[in-house]
Amino acid sequence: MKTVKVSGKTIEEAVREAIVKLNVDSEKEITYDVMEEPSKGFLGLIGTKPAVIEASIKIDPIEESVKFLRQVIQEMQVDAEVEVIKRGKETELSLSGENLGVLIGKRGKTLDSLQYLTNLVANRHSNQYSRIVLDAENYRERRRIALEELAERLANKAMRTREKVVLEPMNARERKIIHSALQANENIETHSDGSEPYRHIVITPLKTNYCS
Repeated sequence: MKTVKVSGKTIEEAVREAIVKLNVDSEKEITYDVMEEPSKGFLGLIGTKPAVIEASIKIDPIEESVKFLRQVIQEMQVDAEVEVIKRGKETELSLSGENLGVLIGKRGKTLDSLQYLTNLVANRHSNQYSRIVLDAENYRERRRIALEELAERLANKAMRTREKVVLEPMNARERKIIHSALQANENIETHSDGSEPYRHIVITPLKTNYCS
């Protein structure tokens, strides 16, 4: 990120100088910190000090994240397009193309890692947090449906065998999907157990008088 340190008789003058040096069109395109306030000195003549600011070009976190993602995709030699989809306070970067399995990885682990890195890039120069959700060929939705079906099957198993069922370790997002899918089932309860990255869900049957 290019940063310039400039001075002027006033802060406004220093800002104008920064706009020129950063080669942008207006103050809206830069951000700056005042390092030194201007002072007129004795009788406005002796000891006069200029205003000093440190300025840089404003960075669009979404543009930065898309740029980073495209570089990673290129390095991985995958032919994919990136579509930006705004969803309220979060932004989805949707990948489309052929042979995206390498970007998704086993149970989405590569996709989750890329999402984590993309969020770091998006927020490294921003004071306001931007949430980026990364998806590839609608994997997130397909995974949600698969997890809900898994939750239903394992809940039925817990009720049928009247024994606890321990699921494999999952990340926080996937555990939430399981909890939500089973929250209306009054015959079982779910809770998370263990520490990351081995934290998992346990399904416990509550009643013994339901039909198997």
